[in-house]
Amino acid sequence: MVPSPTSRLRFRQMAPEDLDAMAGLLGDEQVMTYYPAPKTREQAAAWIAWNQDNYARFGHGLWIVETHNGTFVGDCGLTWQKVNGALMLEVGYHVLPRLWDQELASEAAAACRDFARDQLGAKQLVAILHPKNTASRRVAEKTGMRHVADDHGGQIAVRTVLGIDL
Repeated sequence: MVPSPTSRLRFRQMAPEDLDAMAGLLGDEQVMTYYPAPKTREQAAAWIAWNQDNYARFGHGLWIVETHNGTFVGDCGLTWQKVNGALMLEVGYHVLPRLWDQELASEAAAACRDFARDQLGAKQLVAILHPKNTASRRVAEKTGMRHVADDHGGQIAVRTVLGIDL
């Protein structure tokens, strides 16, 4: 299962054939500004494998996001993450920098929010952000999320958690 297509986007599961696109996305310094470092090609391959495992275990993960004509946009989807020790369903997203001004991340995140509510029966959804990542915060807020907590104990000292009750 994948989220329903939007007016501009469609979703599909990641596959090993997506390595070039995902390595380019996750290896981009702009995309990974708020991560410890851009990912290597090997780490991008592990990212794909992690998502394939999530599909098998949970029926969801981060999906490839592309336009209806097949142009790669990035990834967006749902994964289980720890927030202050508790597992919570998170929407995550990465979009190619040349597409940042088109609100594609917001469109994809809203489709994933609706999928979480309608297909998974989720009661809550969160986005976990670096406190300085204002662009990602705007995406979360456009999906209806508001600040719900600060998370302590991840790779950075404090992460901002926005959430919405579904």
